[in-house]
Amino acid sequence: MDIGIMGAGQVAQIIGSKLLEKGNRVRISSRNIDAEKDKGPFGKFPSARQWRDEQAGKGRQAFAGGFREAAEFGELVFNCTAGQGSLEALAAAGEENLAGKILIDLANPLDFSKGMPPFLSICNTESLGERIQQAFPRTKVVKTLNTVNALIMANPSLVPGDHDLFISGNDAESKAMVTEMVLKKWFHWKSVVDLGDISAARAMEMYLPLWLRLMGALKTANFNIRVVKGN
Repeated sequence: MDIGIMGAGQVAQIIGSKLLEKGNRVRISSRNIDAEKDKGPFGKFPSARQWRDEQAGKGRQAFAGGFREAAEFGELVFNCTAGQGSLEALAAAGEENLAGKILIDLANPLDFSKGMPPFLSICNTESLGERIQQAFPRTKVVKTLNTVNALIMANPSLVPGDHDLFISGNDAESKAMVTEMVLKKWFHWKSVVDLGDISAARAMEMYLPLWLRLMGALKTANFNIRVVKGN
């Protein structure tokens, strides 16, 4: 499958690499494909061009370009941009290039302008997922993968035992395709809980303040939760 990825940072590169492993063709995107990604105290992440060249060296069909190119290229599109810039990046991709397609939205509206921990710039009565769906009514927005870190998104076995992932969106067929093909077949998630329409993205995004506190308490980002149902 041809897959377009909005973004070229750590999440985009981890997701893109996993999709390539599964035999897909992947195009990541950035405003500047030669710009390395700043990871703060952890140094730099490769540029989109460097990632493409590294993956191509492994014999994989990897490409890099602008947002519009990725949206045009993808039969399926991932939003892996930082939440604060998601709507701008998707607008640059072009509404016509996303129309009729499934857009898997991984982003969270985290605002780091006041340092750590970040706060949610959108919450309570709406969500980033809903704003994207409203801005692109002909696109089938599916919210998922935003409640775990990038490594676990693509490799849930990093957390031992049973644990859960969540999904929401207005189109039932799109959610079913993402659940079965992307999450279970390609990424090997065993338990995916459907929370309903895209308004459920509010709860999924508002989990992030707790996730950040858990990361601080556990001293690692490699964790997840399991929902246990009583009688």
